[in-house]
Amino acid sequence: MRDDRFLIADDGWCAAAQQVPSPNCDERPAGAAIDLLLIHNISLPPGEFGGSQIAELFTNTLDCDAHPYFDRLRSLRVSAHFFIRRDGQLLQFVSTNQRAWHAGVSQFGGRERCNDFSIGIEIEGTDFEPFNDRQYQVLTALTQALQQRYPLAAVAGHQHVAPVRKTDPGPFFDWNRYRALLAVSGQVALSFPADGGMADATVVRTPA
Repeated sequence: MRDDRFLIADDGWCAAAQQVPSPNCDERPAGAAIDLLLIHNISLPPGEFGGSQIAELFTNTLDCDAHPYFDRLRSLRVSAHFFIRRDGQLLQFVSTNQRAWHAGVSQFGGRERCNDFSIGIEIEGTDFEPFNDRQYQVLTALTQALQQRYPLAAVAGHQHVAPVRKTDPGPFFDWNRYRALLAVSGQVALSFPADGGMADATVVRTPA
């Protein structure tokens, strides 16, 4: 069943999300179909959860002197459309109608520049530990809402579109669980990564 709290408005903002607008975005190419959902993980400092540093990174307000790791982030200008915290809180940094800077140099299905046609969701976590129930629940509800607004056809991880550079969301992201939650919700067709055990799998419902 769709959770209407997560509806995406015409302006590309989600009703359930705390809005934290990022300057790290621009317009998508004219006529670009938004048909790919990209899943990432992030924690700052690495392996630490719950702080404000990720929001600060995405809004160019991070104090890069506050931790030794942050020194390498001084010139970084990145964002994502959404961020799901460990407690399930949902933040939105960029309208889904716009291009967030989350994928970098990337390719999917023979197309380069995945930022042009994708929506990026960061989940608070690492490559080394499981994500939690609440995060999967929010991700599922958000996915449903995004599919109501856009012609999403596939979901992939950052590791699938930039395999030389990236490893997230990593081995502890449970693609089978995510797919099963979408199946229970009766979601429209969506293809999943082959390395999640679902090379040709889709989640299908008959439109009401």
